[in-house]
Amino acid sequence: MAEITAAAVKSLRERTGLPMMDCKKALEEAAGDAEKAIEILRKAGKKTMEKRVGRETPTGRIAIFLDRNKPVGTIVDLRCESAPVASNEQFVQLADDLAKQLATGPGAATPDALLDQPSPSNPKQTLRQQFDDLNNRIREVFKLQRIARIDGVCGGYAHHNGAVGVLLHAEGGTPELAKDVCMHVAAMRPAVLGVGDLDPVVVAKEREILSEAARGEGKPEKIIEKMVEGRLHSFYAEQCLTEQPFVKDDSQSVGNVAKAAGMKLVRFIHWELGKD
Repeated sequence: MAEITAAAVKSLRERTGLPMMDCKKALEEAAGDAEKAIEILRKAGKKTMEKRVGRETPTGRIAIFLDRNKPVGTIVDLRCESAPVASNEQFVQLADDLAKQLATGPGAATPDALLDQPSPSNPKQTLRQQFDDLNNRIREVFKLQRIARIDGVCGGYAHHNGAVGVLLHAEGGTPELAKDVCMHVAAMRPAVLGVGDLDPVVVAKEREILSEAARGEGKPEKIIEKMVEGRLHSFYAEQCLTEQPFVKDDSQSVGNVAKAAGMKLVRFIHWELGKD
């Protein structure tokens, strides 16, 4: 058996971030071959993680990437088990790399397809290898929960802790206004873009509720319809981005602010951790 030196163990420890004893055992099994030892450690890590499949991943990081060279924006939702891991520098880097590759690469229909692409921060490895290596060091369940890409001019906003992210497709206007609208979405949580995007069944139910409330107030049938239409505006303002009072100037709706700036709001994606 090849002699396993302290220097060799230290070197493997620095490369993998794993405990010294694990590194020593892997080197012994690999007869001193560092590359084989790394594979042994990876396989051991996967076996460990297989036992943890099914554990909750309530936290993580939502990352946004806006490509300055072409009209495209992306958002990814990378999950883990604990808040300290969610703020780990390498975990943050992994989330950012996933979002960047989704934007600058060929795109991906599924999280698995994205993970098989090269890592922007280390093109010599795939995102899956980056994912697995970090997972092996930290030993928590990771999950790439959601990914989305919008091909078009986008604005974006991610909360400082990565718990909330908004990606907005907008034509015209300015990048500053697009970001402001994204921050509005994060704060006010509209369900849809405009009135026409609401489920007709939901609107009909709300109309019915408002009608019954007006009857309960003793209002005559001939004016109930007009009352309901007026009260529906409040419902629309709760549900629809374009109808909401803009957080930076509540004397105007988001739709009117965008229109005045020559901006057409096309669609938005709003994700929050724990709300799939």
